[in-house]
Amino acid sequence: MTCPSLTQRHKVPALALLCALATPGQAQERIVTVAPSLTESVCALGHCGQIVGTDRYSTGPGAIGHLPKVGGLADASIERIVALRPDLVLLGPRSRIAERLAQLGIAVQTHNVRTHAEQKAMLRALGRTLGEQARAEMLIAQVERELDAAAARLPGSLRGRSVYVEIGLGPKAASEATFIGETLARLGLVNIIGREQGFFPQVNPEYIVRRAPDLIVGPAALLANLHQRPGWERLSAARRQQVCALDPERMALLERPGPRLGEAAHMLVDCLLALPGVRS
Repeated sequence: MTCPSLTQRHKVPALALLCALATPGQAQERIVTVAPSLTESVCALGHCGQIVGTDRYSTGPGAIGHLPKVGGLADASIERIVALRPDLVLLGPRSRIAERLAQLGIAVQTHNVRTHAEQKAMLRALGRTLGEQARAEMLIAQVERELDAAAARLPGSLRGRSVYVEIGLGPKAASEATFIGETLARLGLVNIIGREQGFFPQVNPEYIVRRAPDLIVGPAALLANLHQRPGWERLSAARRQQVCALDPERMALLERPGPRLGEAAHMLVDCLLALPGVRS
């Protein structure tokens, strides 16, 4: 089938949708990524040079940070994306522009990565699209090896300890069901936020006090006021300084479900090993 011009596609949405499907292995010379984990995944698959624009939060690897920015997941600009003349646009789950881009005849893939299994599925899908199936499988195997190696580094004194991971105001937490929760489980830790609470739930601060986690992980900027939260000064994790307060770079690593999951696991272990009184 010969695809019509962009103007014709705009007039015939159904035909536009057909023409917007990315063909596996087809040359994708110009790629726009609208999520940091997608940016990192394309680069890990060896196609960093084809990325011509990213979301505002993609600052690497390499010169990626200097590329044109099209906005974020919730506010990506269609005009900026179209101006970059992409062959393929990779979107995260909260983007609202997929249908409009498809109507314009631009190939779109949307990835909702919340678990380790979905991270593997995303890498395999990108591998098929970019003609890098073998490399995708190698990346998946590498992440698994890194997760196992990180787990082996966690001392026995920390295994089975309960942990609370805060990722945002509210407070907002990462549950057992998320890729972060699955990484904690691989390390031998117990997340106090169960999967029945959803993926990234808002939690009652009193619930955290009642569960009394042994360890707390989260952004340094949010955890700076930890002792000012009602009741939290009584938590043993706070009293014994069993808190991994992560700077923005390490927090971003923890929150991105891309090819650096294993690196994030090692970063967590490094932080835990540095806590007062932890025995290796």
